[in-house]
Amino acid sequence: MNERKRYAIVGAGGRHVLYRDALLGDFARTAHLVALADTNPGRLALACRAARERAGLDVPGYRGEDFDRMIAEARPDVVIVTTPDCHHHRYICRAMELGCDVITEKPMAIDAEQCAGILEARRRTGRRCTVTFNYRFSPPRTQIKDLLGSGVIGRVLSVDFHWVLDLHHGADYFRRWHRNKAVSGGLMVHKATHHFDLVNWWLSSVPETVYAAGHRRFYVPATAERYGLAGRGERCLDCPCAARCAFGLDLRAEAPLKRLYLDHEAHDGYFRDRCVFSDRIDIEDTVSCVVGYRGGATMSYSLTACSPWEGYTVNFTGTQGRLEHRCEEVLPDPARAAHGAPRTDRTQTRICPHRGEPYDVPVWTGRGGHGGGDSTMLAYLFDPAGQEPDPYLRLADQRAGAWSILTGVAANRSMASAQAVRIDALVADVGLPDYPPEPGRAAGPSDPPQTPAGAGETGIYRSETAQRKKDHSVREKALE
Repeated sequence: MNERKRYAIVGAGGRHVLYRDALLGDFARTAHLVALADTNPGRLALACRAARERAGLDVPGYRGEDFDRMIAEARPDVVIVTTPDCHHHRYICRAMELGCDVITEKPMAIDAEQCAGILEARRRTGRRCTVTFNYRFSPPRTQIKDLLGSGVIGRVLSVDFHWVLDLHHGADYFRRWHRNKAVSGGLMVHKATHHFDLVNWWLSSVPETVYAAGHRRFYVPATAERYGLAGRGERCLDCPCAARCAFGLDLRAEAPLKRLYLDHEAHDGYFRDRCVFSDRIDIEDTVSCVVGYRGGATMSYSLTACSPWEGYTVNFTGTQGRLEHRCEEVLPDPARAAHGAPRTDRTQTRICPHRGEPYDVPVWTGRGGHGGGDSTMLAYLFDPAGQEPDPYLRLADQRAGAWSILTGVAANRSMASAQAVRIDALVADVGLPDYPPEPGRAAGPSDPPQTPAGAGETGIYRSETAQRKKDHSVREKALE
């Protein structure tokens, strides 16, 4: 048996639990959690206690300012970064400088300068940097990659992608640290980095230009006034309007949030329940943008944070037809579904050939967080030798992390300047990520879709996809 790889986690907020529990549970055979770190001593102690209760393991805890000492004493091979976004680059760069590989939550950084610093540190140190885009691993999203890669709609010409956040999840970004661009980069960096990465990966291409327009017009004081919430406080805990505000969050009634945040806010003054209608917020709640890609495709994209339902629609138009996909992700009552889990009764994919009848494709499904994406991603992170080689190349490195955030950074700059922004003007020499071949690139506009090399029963594409393409080709010939 090979020696277990040693891991340290910096950032003991809610997201770190995914990695901590995986290291202590399903992957304890291949991985060893050797240290935890956080700037909040109360939250750090809570994380260390949870490790002891879950696995009987005394994991040493370190203050954030003692990061170098943690590396020297705990000797991790890999540092997992789950801090607020604005601190990612600092820990990523320092970990690589101290000889560690890095796994980081998205976004890798929040601005062009931080991004360039990480790329430079990676080149200088030669260490590995992995960005955890769990949406790539979610079965319906992987299936889209499979379908596009099969060439069933030919070469992709345009993408229409629209993501909506409901009034529970969407509002939460406006009460947490995400509400300020200096910490999160705004929703076009923090949230949309998932979506931009998906499109880059789906297309096996990278963005070149971005033009964006956006605003915050729902999560504003005027909306609170329309709801009759005059005289509200800056946070929900002691707000005089709490009893009649549908957007309120009672930390005392939410046991996990109470343990993680309310019980420890005296250490750093971080309030998890700030008013979503505060005039201190500086991020947009509605943004639209147009993105041009190196491969020639274009995308129209929008993100809205005040929708009655949560999920997305994405439509690809290609040289041989159209792929239409809709996914409703979360019920209005979040207790009834895992976060990010697609509703099987409201998720559908349809292929519309240029000639012939449209047909629905049975949607791939999974279990767990993000529709099964989290568990699959963790397996490739912490037990790669135990997994089949991944033909979809779903694990992302610093290059993919850079391209995804730079789309959002360019969108922020475009909104500020009312001008289109070129990505290569932000950061140079990003490098091209490792992607499968670009969908349908070999086919001309009038060519029937061809089965790619290796497709079929044992290749990257499912036999059903290959059969659909075969049927499509037969229909085309019959109509000629």
